[in-house]
Amino acid sequence: MELWYEAVDKFFVIFHSALILFNVFGWIWKKTRIYNLITLLLTGGSWGLLGLFYGFGYCPLTDWHWQVLHQLGVYDLPYSYIEYLIERLTGLELQTDTVNTATYLVFIAVLGASIFINVKDYWQKKRIGKRH
Repeated sequence: MELWYEAVDKFFVIFHSALILFNVFGWIWKKTRIYNLITLLLTGGSWGLLGLFYGFGYCPLTDWHWQVLHQLGVYDLPYSYIEYLIERLTGLELQTDTVNTATYLVFIAVLGASIFINVKDYWQKKRIGKRH
């Protein structure tokens, strides 16, 4: 069973990291912009709305990954998944407040960029549609 949990642990590291990277950079490519906005809104909704019940910044992916890690005997985990990834991938232990502040600032910046570019794309498409 431990082999199963180790595989699931690796899955979560890869999948969750890919989702984070997509949230940060997905607005750049025209074909992925609307999906990026959706994942950003789901992320923000999780942090805020689910956060009302589980604590601000709550993420079900983090919660599920922590459950897997507990099965593997890992218990001293930070609240922040970003902080966990930094520690796991680089060995650096950064201040929790620094990581959380950077995470939220990056999130606000990419959400703003995604909203701006998606609205711009919408109006350009609408303007082009009027010409025909």
